[in-house]
Amino acid sequence: MTRALGMAATSVGPALRNVARGVGAVDSGVGSSSRRTICALARSGSTKHQALQHLHQLCGGFLSPTSRRRFLQGAGMLGMMSSAPLRAQAAGVSEAEEVLKNVQWPEQFPFSKEDFARYDESPDTSFYDAPRFVTHIDDPAIRALTKYYSSALPPSNTPGVAVLDMCSSWISHYPKGYKQERIVGLGLNEAELQRNEVLTEHVVQDLNNNPTLPFADNSFDVITNVVSVDYLTKPMEIFKEMHRVLKPGGLAAMSFSNRCFFTKAISIWTSTGDIDHVMIVGSYFHYSGGFEPPQALDISPNPGRSDPMYVVYSRKLTA
Repeated sequence: MTRALGMAATSVGPALRNVARGVGAVDSGVGSSSRRTICALARSGSTKHQALQHLHQLCGGFLSPTSRRRFLQGAGMLGMMSSAPLRAQAAGVSEAEEVLKNVQWPEQFPFSKEDFARYDESPDTSFYDAPRFVTHIDDPAIRALTKYYSSALPPSNTPGVAVLDMCSSWISHYPKGYKQERIVGLGLNEAELQRNEVLTEHVVQDLNNNPTLPFADNSFDVITNVVSVDYLTKPMEIFKEMHRVLKPGGLAAMSFSNRCFFTKAISIWTSTGDIDHVMIVGSYFHYSGGFEPPQALDISPNPGRSDPMYVVYSRKLTA
């Protein structure tokens, strides 16, 4: 089914009272006293950012999928699409896997600068300064992602293969024991990258501040990115850089869920749902140029019961 990309191209701009209303709709992830605190922030004229920061503290940085969905709906920030994984149940086919087929892309990139704004515009280097040795998706989603990698990545110890894990951390979710001659992790926290046993080298770099990848042309066979594409404020520059450093025919695989640091995710992401996110990431491949038509996989392990998981991927054109 063809979708109008404009459905996703809306900026976030609800009043703080709607944020409080959204928190009021959240289930047990936020208790009644916590909801009263958010509402008090709203009445006192506190900023939307302050309220959301408080919400982050209450929830340990995350909302449950149900809480997150109700929060967004109550705050007026969720569009037509739910943030739950959507499936065409009668046919047993994931809508996420169909949405990038036969897309009628607008002539020009449809998003504005405001769509890549965030509630928290403080330097990312400060936000990620303290290492977080945690996983950002649940165990079933991790297993699903690792299973995908087991078939998508070149076999372990393939001569000459180089892999870039972009926006990397202390774990890349590659298959156990996976090795290549060169596996580079690029991320924001030195301690996390040092802990990542699969990496042969690493680079600390804030891509939102400097989107130029510090690698030669045609360096990598594969680029992976796990639950971080929603934080990129300069996606077109970064995807063009990905194209530059990929070898012809090289694979770029962007995986994501509905988990995020809400205040650091771009507004076009937090204001839309999972199917929109597939379209958004697909548009990055399309408009940056030089990639095959992007495709999507829904690898959600237990729809409605655990974190959803999607992969939007493409290959660098060979000619």
